[in-house]
Amino acid sequence: MLAAGGLALTALTVGLTGCAQEDALAQQAKAGDNKNYVAGDGSVTEFAAADRKDAVQVNGTLFNGTTVSPADFQGKVTVLNFWFAACAPCRVEAPILEELHQEFKDQGVQFFGVNLRDEKATAEAFDKTFNLTYPSFDDKDGGVLLSVSGLVPPGAVPTTLVLDKQGRVASRVLGEIQKGTLKALITAAVAE
Repeated sequence: MLAAGGLALTALTVGLTGCAQEDALAQQAKAGDNKNYVAGDGSVTEFAAADRKDAVQVNGTLFNGTTVSPADFQGKVTVLNFWFAACAPCRVEAPILEELHQEFKDQGVQFFGVNLRDEKATAEAFDKTFNLTYPSFDDKDGGVLLSVSGLVPPGAVPTTLVLDKQGRVASRVLGEIQKGTLKALITAAVAE
């Protein structure tokens, strides 16, 4: 009887393994690189105004204690960058995000980081290291991530979203941003 149970368990395990889908996280885990996040490929998705879903409903708290609600996204183009301190591509793109923040802030564009893992001290050390002047959400509870995932799944770290003046996702970059690309996406959203 034990032998039959063992065979049934083996058959079930093999059957379930055969049904498993090879997603990016599974492939990276098998690669054994231990980076502990899904890296994006830099792909860009733009959404025509007529095809955009509802406005994001972000309710969250920044590391500085300020609360942010959906009303804070109305009438302004917003850049949301999902990151954490140990993410190598996040470190590479941080200076670029700050440069673009400085370039566009006088045009009413607001930037927010969305920190997915770090404690306040770690996030503040990252900001200081890269001279970041825009604030970040403390999103260890996943509230901000959840608020956008039904509209456009971030899918990787880092992910950068550009929201239009109605708070809808206008474009998404999965993975490390390129300055020229993000600048063009922001410029397009500002021009709408």
